[in-house]
Amino acid sequence: MSLAMTQPIIRRLPPETVNRIAAGEVVERPASVVKELAENALDAGARRIDITAEGGGLVRLLIEDDGKGMSPAELELCIERHATSKLPVGENGADDLLNISTMGFRGEALPSIGSIARLSITTQAKGKGDAWAILVEGGKTNGIAPAAPLGRGGTRIEVRDLFYATPARLKFLKSERSENLGITDVVKRMAMSRPDVGFFLTLDGRKRLSVAAERGEGADARIARMSAILGADFGENALEVDQTREGVRIFGFASLPTYSRGNAMHQYLFVNGRPVRDKLLGGAVRGAYQDFLARDRHPVVALNVELPTDEVDVNVHPAKAEVRFRDAALVRGLIVGSLRHALAGAGHRASTTVAGYALGRVRPEGYQPPQPPPGGYQSHTNSLAGWGAPRPPSEPVQDRVFDPGMSARVEPDQPAYDGGMGEMPQAGFDPAQQPSAPPLDWPLGVARAQLHETYVVAQTGDGIVIVDQHAAHERLVYERMKKMIAETGVQRQRLLVPEIVNLDEAEARRLLERGEELEELGLVIEAFGQGAIAVRETPSLLKKLNIQGLIRDLADDLAEYDQALSLKEKLEDVVGTMACHGSVRSGRRLTGEEMNALLREMEATPHSGQCNHGRPTYVELKLSDIERLFGRR
Repeated sequence: MSLAMTQPIIRRLPPETVNRIAAGEVVERPASVVKELAENALDAGARRIDITAEGGGLVRLLIEDDGKGMSPAELELCIERHATSKLPVGENGADDLLNISTMGFRGEALPSIGSIARLSITTQAKGKGDAWAILVEGGKTNGIAPAAPLGRGGTRIEVRDLFYATPARLKFLKSERSENLGITDVVKRMAMSRPDVGFFLTLDGRKRLSVAAERGEGADARIARMSAILGADFGENALEVDQTREGVRIFGFASLPTYSRGNAMHQYLFVNGRPVRDKLLGGAVRGAYQDFLARDRHPVVALNVELPTDEVDVNVHPAKAEVRFRDAALVRGLIVGSLRHALAGAGHRASTTVAGYALGRVRPEGYQPPQPPPGGYQSHTNSLAGWGAPRPPSEPVQDRVFDPGMSARVEPDQPAYDGGMGEMPQAGFDPAQQPSAPPLDWPLGVARAQLHETYVVAQTGDGIVIVDQHAAHERLVYERMKKMIAETGVQRQRLLVPEIVNLDEAEARRLLERGEELEELGLVIEAFGQGAIAVRETPSLLKKLNIQGLIRDLADDLAEYDQALSLKEKLEDVVGTMACHGSVRSGRRLTGEEMNALLREMEATPHSGQCNHGRPTYVELKLSDIERLFGRR
């Protein structure tokens, strides 16, 4: 047999095969179909999108919208490959792929779906009385035909028997429950990105999501939509983020550190209204929250990036789930900066869910509060003031700020609380410099007692606050040490023999370009031949340091996150450990003056609502909640 006979002959693939190959990239699972069709509805100006799925989306998918609809000519053309109305035309008359403002633009979704499923499209243009339909099965169609009017302008798309034309794909799909979760996640992300649009999802006859278009606009509409999808707790514990730099705007919401999750699945990024998955967000959030959360805890974040369309490339992947920024460092730095600014503005605030959890633990299982008597109880707002009989209204609050009888004395061998570690500068809270205010008007109230030599109980104007004295002081000392390091710099120690680390040229170049930043963190490096780094000095805080591993970690950080996270985290871990060991310990007795000084410094210190690991430093219980425990309400 000759060689010419064994070689394959180059040939053109038929359109049906081309569409099925393309469908492998565009339509990965039923959730992909929902995403593509819902994006088309948004581009058509829809203000309501109804989505129905059966059998995990494999049996039937139905997407209905109230958009502008299509004419018969457009309907016939929309199922052809690379036919679209969304690409703008540039000044030279060519299609402009650098200024894409719509969700879709590739013209692949409908022909790809029609090639592997039974696709039915019914549409009615706005202002027209006639509706038209077209049916595509396995890539083949018999043309358009008149259809019953939809009653409103819009489009109704039904997809049946997904992947029937490519049955091998069915083997790689997950369970029906997993596919339903995938569909739900896609719809939730789109609903979060567009609060002005109503989304309604039904799975196997059961409503899974129902959010009407939000009234109003701006931050109020966004937080209302986020609360509807992520839960009311998120709305109560979210910090608004809104920063602009060099034409790039970051806005959205991020949770308090004490409102966190066990994984990063609840972090959402939208670029010009498009839900995307990008490692940039994970690295930026990690950098912003590294002072406040343990590595196994993750905040809930929903951020929008708004920037000129020519500064971002959305034509990276057929599924359009990834983007590429022209200046990724600017976007990442802005995300980190805006999150830190929002966290700094939170002050000593802690998550409201902490109090809810505490109240839930207080109630005995199966407890039913008794009904109050017909006359009702007399609610005394100040009834906790003296730990005895209610205070008469005429009695001034400051006369009974602290009851010495309820306080344990300071042991003779234990120094009084001085607001910081013995060797630290005393640049903390000075009560004499603070504005005068009625004692119960302080945010954290007035100390009334110490329980189990660990918890400080304070009374506020409308409730009580319970403070973990060690966790609270740990945060105060940590913030003071950070301030000292920022003012005086990280102390360095010179190595007797420089450590030589061999890297590839790109990694070495990245490190040397950031030499000044690393020197501010206490690490002095210089070039040592091709692809090698000589480490001359290291931070004196890091006593036992694996220099080889640190340098390689830093090179990876600079490549992935454009920041020296490894060194910062090591320094912060040491400072956190020092703050922990230098703080007021559990079991230490405090006087009333010491407890009140601790409360006042917490109020004046940013981030004092959580310790260095993201745990709350205090729990606030409102008087109304306490009264419910005793059946008073």
